[in-house]
Amino acid sequence: MMPRPRTSVSPTAPITMTLPAAPARLRDPALAGLLGAASVFGFAPFYLFPLPILALAGLIHLLRGADGGAAFRLGYAFGLGWFLAGVSWVYVSMHDVGLMPAPIAALATLLFAAYLALFPAVALGLAARWRLPEAARWLLAAPALWTLADWVRGWLFTGFPWQALGYSQAPWSPLAGYAPLLGVLGVTWLAALTAAALALRRPWSLALAAALWLAGWGLGQVAWTRPAGEPVTVSLLQGNVVQELKFRPERLAESLESYRRMVLDSPSRLIVLPETALPVFLDTVPAEYLARLAGHAWRNGGDLLVGVPEREADGRYYNSVVSLGAAPLQTFRKVHLVPFGEFVPPGFRWFIDLMRIPLGDFSRGAPGQPPMAVAGQRVAVNICYEDVFGEELIHALPAASLMANLSNDAWFGDSFAPWQHLQISQMRALESGRWWLRANNTGITAILDEKGRVVEQLPPFALGALHGQAQGRTGLTPYARWGNTGVLAVLVPALLLAWWWGRRRPSWRA
Repeated sequence: MMPRPRTSVSPTAPITMTLPAAPARLRDPALAGLLGAASVFGFAPFYLFPLPILALAGLIHLLRGADGGAAFRLGYAFGLGWFLAGVSWVYVSMHDVGLMPAPIAALATLLFAAYLALFPAVALGLAARWRLPEAARWLLAAPALWTLADWVRGWLFTGFPWQALGYSQAPWSPLAGYAPLLGVLGVTWLAALTAAALALRRPWSLALAAALWLAGWGLGQVAWTRPAGEPVTVSLLQGNVVQELKFRPERLAESLESYRRMVLDSPSRLIVLPETALPVFLDTVPAEYLARLAGHAWRNGGDLLVGVPEREADGRYYNSVVSLGAAPLQTFRKVHLVPFGEFVPPGFRWFIDLMRIPLGDFSRGAPGQPPMAVAGQRVAVNICYEDVFGEELIHALPAASLMANLSNDAWFGDSFAPWQHLQISQMRALESGRWWLRANNTGITAILDEKGRVVEQLPPFALGALHGQAQGRTGLTPYARWGNTGVLAVLVPALLLAWWWGRRRPSWRA
């Protein structure tokens, strides 16, 4: 048996100890989750639009060489971070406003984010399983599958397209220049394509990314629509009624008086009140009150748009907007209702009963309602959550000269949600080539031009009226003409090209 060699250690030598690195199976999902969570700063109110693209590029770097299962897990971790950070405000609406017990509200928020995270996970898992050359996998398959997953998320179970990657690029990114052509899904695809090109870190892929952004900047200079007539004066009213008090009977007189005073102080031809500004059924509002509002609008030579619930004799009720003033009475009834907030999905009555939500089971208005002819304009109205569904709004074009969104984001408190909702309207303005008027109970009340830029806005959580001008426009953007057909016509050939590229080798790998 050989003796062990003796070693000597200098008493002055530093003692070092190397800790084992965390296993990749633990380290990489944690990093992916952090990358996803950090992406929230790319959206409003921060508008750091390169950040979500860089985060996705970091994720793709982790995925290079991963099999389908590992890619699914990393994509799921990324998506969970993305949605937990981005839509955590659903907890506010359930607990702070709906008074749902905190543990149940927290669990529901987690489960909601866990469901949403499935979409990027499935997209990236499929891309990794597809046996393709690396460039084809990440430049053709992955961006197209990511975008198709967002498209499905936008209509499955009535849809929740909130926080799609493309929204982070509105309105300042050069990629926003593609919105009038391909809509938010097209911008999502190009952002994902940019991320993949950066992750590959090859001279030609970096040149591709630069070309995409340069072309987007050029498209952003194009005037897709043109002015129609003179600008119209507008007043957007922000009542700032907290949701906990909005529907209390003892608060009704104060709400009515506040809006009466702001209407009578408004000098504009078009005055817009928020969603359910009058928090009682239209048939119970005193006739003299409505007459006074209508008379003021008539004297201004224009009209008033009022958010107020309506009901019919058979008991059905609607989330509506009515016009008062010089033009004949017109009505818009909300079409795309919010599940759990405005209608009860089958089997979930117990869940709704845990929250205190008044008027929680609205009826759906008729699709394709025409714009309202008011104040010398044709105003296409949508209510709150409806402006998240861009393709559902373009039926009003080219007839509409202005778009108006009446909202009540008091449901989400002082969270990211009101600012993210503003950014969604900015994308809709880009897609439609129209000015947007946003009248919101607690904010963000704003006037947006056809490029999605904020012309004027009120501070949130303040009582006030925003007086300004809006320019009606005419014409059609390519997106307003074709909707999502345009981007789908790009994604399908991209996937077919990827299939052709890899057709001589096995299609899938474990």
